[in-house]
Amino acid sequence: MKTPLKLDRPLAFFDIEATGISPRADRIIDLAVVVIQTDGEESVHQWRINPSIPIPPETTAIHGITDDDVKDSPLFADVADEIFDIFKPCDLAGYNNTRFDIPMLIEELARANILLDMEDRRILDVQRIYHRREPRTLTAALSYYAGEEHIDAHGALPDVVATIKVLEGQFEKYPDLPVSVEELDEYCNPRDPSWADKMGRLKWNDGVLSLNFGKKKGLSIESILNEDPGFIQWILRNDFPADTKIILKNAIAGNWPEAPAQSDK
Repeated sequence: MKTPLKLDRPLAFFDIEATGISPRADRIIDLAVVVIQTDGEESVHQWRINPSIPIPPETTAIHGITDDDVKDSPLFADVADEIFDIFKPCDLAGYNNTRFDIPMLIEELARANILLDMEDRRILDVQRIYHRREPRTLTAALSYYAGEEHIDAHGALPDVVATIKVLEGQFEKYPDLPVSVEELDEYCNPRDPSWADKMGRLKWNDGVLSLNFGKKKGLSIESILNEDPGFIQWILRNDFPADTKIILKNAIAGNWPEAPAQSDK
């Protein structure tokens, strides 16, 4: 590792590919770790893991790992002790690891009855360094794309004008950007075709309207209404998207949305 980092304990850079993004509902399918020792020596470790649950097609589309790829791999519980032994003496490093990789690793180890103690474990998140040094603000964007200083930042009209200038600069810098609003909407807000609502809380599974988050992920809405209608009422009472609630209210009334011609493709 060619950095001026001074290590007083091993540092484990790691990345996880999983069946989804929920540490509780999803499972690890690929785990890679590069451990940097205090003397600079490096060791590489990787595990391909059978998650024991199906890998959704939209997830496979991201990382390319299919059910067939992991069907003969060990379960996480079979390699949990080996993985823990690698991580136990280390501080942790990665990209966006505080939001995804670390919670996912902690949950998987916990399911194997292993506690990854984080009390004195230090964390290096490369993404946070990136965002702190390269601010993602309108002022920074105006400087980058238009070469201008945003003097009247946080005034409503100056912010609007600055935003327009940023978009103009983006079209100049990225000539392959779509030029229709419809295509730009799809570019800015990519949506899985199997989603039944805009945020993907509800999903079509082989033509069946299903839940796509939490402990009941993958269950059909019809079965939840029959077996645990209180859960649907909990969704309706809480802060979920309006279109999600409308679909569920209509389902309760017996008005089901029409399934797409081809779902999960």
